[in-house]
Amino acid sequence: MNLQQESKLCLARILEQVSLQGIAKTQQQAFKDRLERYFPELFSQMLQVYEQRYDLHFHLQALVELLVEQFKQRSLALKRKDKKRLDNPHWFKSEQMLGMACYVDLVAENLVDLQTKIPYFQKLGITYLHLMPLYKSPEGDNDGGYAVSDYRQVSPNLGTMQQLKKLATALDKAGMSLVLDFVFNHTADDHEWALAAKQGDETYQQYYYMFDDRTTPNQYEQTIREIFPQVRRGSFTFNEDTQKWVWTTFNSFQWDLNYSNPSVFRGIVGEMLFLANIGCDVLRLDALAFIWKQMGTSCESQPKAHLLIQAFNSCLKIAAPGVLFKSEAIVHPDEVAQYIDKDECQLSYNPLLMALLWNSLATRKTRLLTQSLSHRFKISPDCSWVNYARCHDDIGWTFDDGDAGYLGINGYDHRQFLNQFYTGRFQGSFASGVPFQENPQTGDCRVCGSLASLVGLEQALQQNNPAAVEEAIKRIMLLHSVLLSIGGIPLLYQGDELAALNDYSYLNDEHKKHDARWVNRPKITQVMLDAVEQKGTVEQQVYDGLAQLIQIRKQYAVFGDAPTEIIYTNNQHVFAFKRQHKNGQTLLVLVNFTEREQAINNQFIQDVAMRPLDLIEQQTMDLAHSQVTVLKPYQFRWLLSE
Repeated sequence: MNLQQESKLCLARILEQVSLQGIAKTQQQAFKDRLERYFPELFSQMLQVYEQRYDLHFHLQALVELLVEQFKQRSLALKRKDKKRLDNPHWFKSEQMLGMACYVDLVAENLVDLQTKIPYFQKLGITYLHLMPLYKSPEGDNDGGYAVSDYRQVSPNLGTMQQLKKLATALDKAGMSLVLDFVFNHTADDHEWALAAKQGDETYQQYYYMFDDRTTPNQYEQTIREIFPQVRRGSFTFNEDTQKWVWTTFNSFQWDLNYSNPSVFRGIVGEMLFLANIGCDVLRLDALAFIWKQMGTSCESQPKAHLLIQAFNSCLKIAAPGVLFKSEAIVHPDEVAQYIDKDECQLSYNPLLMALLWNSLATRKTRLLTQSLSHRFKISPDCSWVNYARCHDDIGWTFDDGDAGYLGINGYDHRQFLNQFYTGRFQGSFASGVPFQENPQTGDCRVCGSLASLVGLEQALQQNNPAAVEEAIKRIMLLHSVLLSIGGIPLLYQGDELAALNDYSYLNDEHKKHDARWVNRPKITQVMLDAVEQKGTVEQQVYDGLAQLIQIRKQYAVFGDAPTEIIYTNNQHVFAFKRQHKNGQTLLVLVNFTEREQAINNQFIQDVAMRPLDLIEQQTMDLAHSQVTVLKPYQFRWLLSE
């Protein structure tokens, strides 16, 4: 089959049936140009996924009709932004980029109140605001909003979709990109599709994976893993209404969507473009590794999962090309990398960096960090990492056992140590973390906790130990120094700029107490914000320290679109990397991960720059009069050579 010829013929037939009426003449041509350019790849992707479907042409025609309709709905302002982004496709790689992730009701009362917080975000330098799930969800336990009842309604306690649209406009005027979650692996069991399925509608029962008995589920469960073993065992839930078993990877109230049905793909494209037309700039693809099921496999990161993401991307390129995808794949580093591509996810969380930063703080050694990132940090120049120290979720130790083994580290044993260390069970640990989803059979575990509590601030304050408090603040600054300089979009989580501690109040909530992740989702209070204005408080020291680093970052292009090279030092306690911008700026970053002084040979520094400017100290280094440079405990240096 000549795919190019077939796709051209298919599109010609479709356009005979599809009207562009209602689209301005000037916009019609732009839309048709993009449709003709990207339909061949969409055709190929759909053909590969749905090769056995006799009705594929019908679905393709319906899909094009949907793209036309959603393009009509897209505002002129957003179409102008599309053009601007197409003219500057690497806009997200700027040194001006700085992200924050937050729950609306944990930083404000609702969407209207959140709009009044824009000056606060601007003052800190935020240009990318990720609002955690805010869609209508079931009452009670809803997996932190990741069980979606309706993609087109905001949770009533937060406001309305119209208010979200107004917020998007206000953020855009303030120079901030809006990031929303695209929960597309599953819906809540009270979504209209699920409700129809419960009522016996066979059309909508085919939107999910539903089985009359346990035979097929048992076969699947031989090769798939349990995600939340402490909550429930297995990946299927018996539904009383239908007397069928439903595939529920994460929770019994989250029904996995059946993407082998092209009607599901079309339905979710409609929801995706609706969110794009609200004014969203980036969609975070939640649980993207799980969207394709294949008997006899792990049902994670299957080839057709990638094809589906590419197909979603093709639809965006046609109807809303200014919108990006961000990958959320907290899996093996090799699998994470598979999703990073200009035709899949232009942005990706960097869970490996997160895990190994915490590893280096615990071990005081940077060799696994250096070894792993030396060959895993580099990605397509058309894409970018989103670097974070923690998020709304737990911390999992997703390093590669091969990298660990190369250094003589047993991966399984080392993960056990890290779990013990960060849950405060290891003697001498400074951390106050909480175990999450401990599996007694496998010994698997993840860790929850706010950044400040995990670096030792909670313990130091409890012990009334000023020296330990100072060390904890240094660790906070150290982590962020790497995020802000290593290359990619640095992402803060709500409250980290205020040194927020663990919030144990979730234990008193019937719907939250089983989910330890709520411990690291603190409510931002006025008391915290007021403390920033009081000299000498921990909040003031952390906020002002971060603000200084952010200000420095935004002054130099080398922090933006410039490649990163991880460098081996002569000191296993010091992490180092170099960045070089096409304008001639070179940046060398040195980070001491211990509470003791560490020396670096000056020849090592001179190989990058003879008389670099220390951007933190704002002074030029004279390397000629000594053989070594000493880094103080937890000190980091940003050394610039023009």
